[in-house]
Amino acid sequence: MARWRAAQIPDDQVTQSNKRGTITFATAGPGTRTSQVFINFNDNSNLDGMGFAPFGRIVSGMNVVDSINAEYGEGAPRGRGPDQSRIQNEGNAYLTKDFPRLDYIKKATIER
Repeated sequence: MARWRAAQIPDDQVTQSNKRGTITFATAGPGTRTSQVFINFNDNSNLDGMGFAPFGRIVSGMNVVDSINAEYGEGAPRGRGPDQSRIQNEGNAYLTKDFPRLDYIKKATIER
């Protein structure tokens, strides 16, 4: 993450809705897009107006996504999940110590 922290990634236009199975870049508002992505587990169309622009969707294997360990819930401060600033500052050492049963995506492919 450190390599990308200062990158200025232009905002994408929201052209589709944050429906279940779509993959979206994280943002904290205009001009703050990061390299972090998330998968919408539910219909999150409320994110559309906030600038969260889906760029892909799960076309097969959503059952695998549904099996991702959800015991930690949303990230801090809304839930007991990992704190974004600590992930950026401490990396996987923080995650493996404080969230030992966290699942990781080890490989993803893009199909055209």
